[in-house]
Amino acid sequence: MADIHHPLGAGHDPALLLKRFRKAKERRSVWEAHWQECYDYALPLRDAVLQAPTPGEKKGDRLFDGTAPDAVDQLAASLLSELTPPWAQWFGFTAGADLDPAEAQQAAELLDRIGIVLQGHFDRSNFAVEMHQCYLDVVTGGTASLLFEEAAPGEPSAFRFTAVPLAQAVLEEGPDGRLDATWRRSELTLPALQSRFPAYQPPDRMARRAEDDPQSRFAVVEAVIPNRGGTYDYAAVLEDADDAEALLAEGRFGYSPFINFRWLKAPGEVYGRSPVMKALPDIKTANKVVELVLKNATIAVTGIWQADDDGVLNPANIKLVPGTIIPKAVGSAGLQPLEAPGRFDISQLVLDDMRARIRHALLVDKLGQPDAPRMTATEVLERSSEMARLLGATYGRLQSELLTPLVMRAVHILRRRGEIPPLLVDGHTVDLQYRSPLAQTQAQRDAKNMLTWLSSLTQLGPAGMQTVDAPAAARWLGRAFNVPADLMTRPDPAPSSPPTPQEMPHA
Repeated sequence: MADIHHPLGAGHDPALLLKRFRKAKERRSVWEAHWQECYDYALPLRDAVLQAPTPGEKKGDRLFDGTAPDAVDQLAASLLSELTPPWAQWFGFTAGADLDPAEAQQAAELLDRIGIVLQGHFDRSNFAVEMHQCYLDVVTGGTASLLFEEAAPGEPSAFRFTAVPLAQAVLEEGPDGRLDATWRRSELTLPALQSRFPAYQPPDRMARRAEDDPQSRFAVVEAVIPNRGGTYDYAAVLEDADDAEALLAEGRFGYSPFINFRWLKAPGEVYGRSPVMKALPDIKTANKVVELVLKNATIAVTGIWQADDDGVLNPANIKLVPGTIIPKAVGSAGLQPLEAPGRFDISQLVLDDMRARIRHALLVDKLGQPDAPRMTATEVLERSSEMARLLGATYGRLQSELLTPLVMRAVHILRRRGEIPPLLVDGHTVDLQYRSPLAQTQAQRDAKNMLTWLSSLTQLGPAGMQTVDAPAAARWLGRAFNVPADLMTRPDPAPSSPPTPQEMPHA
């Protein structure tokens, strides 16, 4: 269903929407202190959760050890390259199970071209930038939200993405355990508000306030709520306004523009838990150890001194710099260093252990760059298998909550704009296939087993190879290695031209 924008005031009650939003935000409040602590120690440059961010403020005063921020950056970069690599086609479309082999082969070339069209729009958009920010959020806070909007006609890409900060996102869970209802509270200046909601006419009081202070901001609450028809209702209201002036816009979406996903879901909880939460005790301990080491180093450099109060020596006027002459009374001891009670050598052992556990919890030792610059093919396969094993459960959740809604929303936008045929990705006629490096681990393992089987058959001589359908085996390996369909021959004689969009299965 196309995105339909109703006239203003078509049925949403701003008071009820704001009441539901405040209830959902109240249930979220128990998470905020936990999120703030995770961001303070692992991602300090991100916007605050508990208080409004101030541009230019210091955000790393409490941070003494950089192991966790570095590990978060590496894990987010690894997820970006392993799940949604930029400028690489990490998804594709294949014929579904309801099509016979001849029909599947005829549709393969058209489906490949459709995948290339979608990938082109992703590449020309700001997807890589905003997706990386979402990966940082999901690694640190356990939950991330990506706003997927349709760009205005004439833009280089039909897609426009916005990484919604965790401080702005308020979520609700549906009866099936998925995140469905989404609320976003943001603050916009009046020009930005009018640009986002061009049909809204601000009242005089808002215009006067903007004239007095052009940088004054107005709180906007956007809601996307699923309905019984399988679509999503949208409404945007001003948080501090009368009901007659509060409604900014409303509409309906075939697929939710807010794509919410989690790292780990605990039973009975709406928001996800992150690897930083698991490693937070070690992160805080390592941070405290480094702080104490720095304090101990300061004492070791400057020392602690004692002096007799003889009326001549004034400790307040003493500066411990090279070449300083300190006066003292005749016969007095003057200024003497005080021996430290002990040494802090054990701190390095504790710190190394803490840092190793932080890197292990954030998968840096598994997903990071290997120490050896050269790896054999077997080592590459084993490394891929290890990544698939570690991220198996997380990847399954990200595929369900992130990748599938992302591609389906993209197909919906381009199908409505007429840039691709009106196909229906339902798994029966057209199926969605993931081609990211992490998703191809199992395909590579299957291809390896196939090649091992073929190699074993060659040792049996001609009798063993007679049991192999060579063209079918070649096409199967081609699909496993994501070989384009136009490079493989058809199984049966078929027209040379691919099917027209009218011949494709459509919704």
